[in-house]
Amino acid sequence: MRIDEIVLFSADLKSQKYFYKDVLGCNQLKDDDDHISFQIGESVLSFQYREQMKPSHLAINIPSQMVHQALDWLEERIEVIPSGDDKITDFENWKAKAVYFYDADKNIMEFIARERIEGYSTDSFSEENMLSISEMALAVLDIESVYKTINAIKSIPIFDGNFDRFCALGNDDGLFIIIDKTKKKWYPTNDEAFTSEFVIKGDYNFKFENGKIIPLLS
Repeated sequence: MRIDEIVLFSADLKSQKYFYKDVLGCNQLKDDDDHISFQIGESVLSFQYREQMKPSHLAINIPSQMVHQALDWLEERIEVIPSGDDKITDFENWKAKAVYFYDADKNIMEFIARERIEGYSTDSFSEENMLSISEMALAVLDIESVYKTINAIKSIPIFDGNFDRFCALGNDDGLFIIIDKTKKKWYPTNDEAFTSEFVIKGDYNFKFENGKIIPLLS
């Protein structure tokens, strides 16, 4: 599952520009008054101005052997979000390890190193080792209905979970992380899971608006 672009919303584009361009060192592609965007490996992360917004959660793939280098790199720049006593979360069933942090809007961001995604490893981590946006989260009231709507756009496998509290759809290259917001909060921060709006482009093209998936017209 390929994610070409994610568009999030922000009430403070200036702070987000500083975070992604100056702190993380991402290449800026667009710099308008109401729209900014950055290269994230093979994907694009964009922010559209909106006075009212709620934070979201997404993940970025990094090479499979670089999670410790990524942690060191992040800690030189920002505060990493721990998972209990550890700063690296081991998702054994997913064959992956992850590090979490907030961006300027308190979106929960994640660098995830998956054993099945090799990428280009180097001795030290940099923004060049961000491979692509690989996860976009949706907090909903009815996981099954959201799954059916996405699956109707284009068939998608269940990667993990079920329709009760948590369900991941897709594969290691791209996943929709869907939770029931009445039963679960975001890991590892335990932040409230808002129904945050976004636009996705790639193998799936839709906007998530008012808790509903609206396909984009080609």
